[in-house]
Amino acid sequence: MNIFRLAGDMTHLASVLVLLLKIHTIKSCAGISLKTQELYAIVFASRYLDIFTDFISLYNTLMKLIFLGSSFSIVWYMRSHNVVRRSYDKAQDTFRHYFILLPCLLLALFIHEKFTFKEVMWTFSLYLEAVAILPQLVLLQRTRNIDNLTGQYVFLLGAYRGLYILNWVYRYLTEPHYVHWIPWISGIVQTLLYADFFYYYFDSWKNNKKLELPA
Repeated sequence: MNIFRLAGDMTHLASVLVLLLKIHTIKSCAGISLKTQELYAIVFASRYLDIFTDFISLYNTLMKLIFLGSSFSIVWYMRSHNVVRRSYDKAQDTFRHYFILLPCLLLALFIHEKFTFKEVMWTFSLYLEAVAILPQLVLLQRTRNIDNLTGQYVFLLGAYRGLYILNWVYRYLTEPHYVHWIPWISGIVQTLLYADFFYYYFDSWKNNKKLELPA
């Protein structure tokens, strides 16, 4: 494992911890899209089908358990917790996220590295993760006024994928025959979706002002 992969994993973990901190301490999910959280739960459930059959390392298994457990617990909090669910803005979070599931699945069925159930589901998770942030970005544009924890959560989520791209570049330069077009293209698409948010995030940080996205 190189430094870029480790930094990417830690940044991803930090994004989850920031969101859980917001939910547990403030008892609020204001500004958070349940649609995006549901998509991420599907992403991890379909990606980690091998968690109990293929052991790679303790670190790998631990990270899988953390992301699986945290994603489903966040969805539960937003849907069922007596206090947290009251802060969820259902009226603004209207992105029809189920409509992107079928295209991602069909794409995985036709474009994959190996036609096996686990491989197709793993590929499906890559395609779905690339666009899972869309409901969250749409919600932020509608609400415009973004609190610090929500802004940090989305920034860390985008930064994690950017660091993974650096990891892929490093491995391409140092490992013979390291070519994986599907995760590369999916990761680039995912990172590009954050471009507008990154611009306004750094602008707010540079000018010491509250983060707002244009409608």
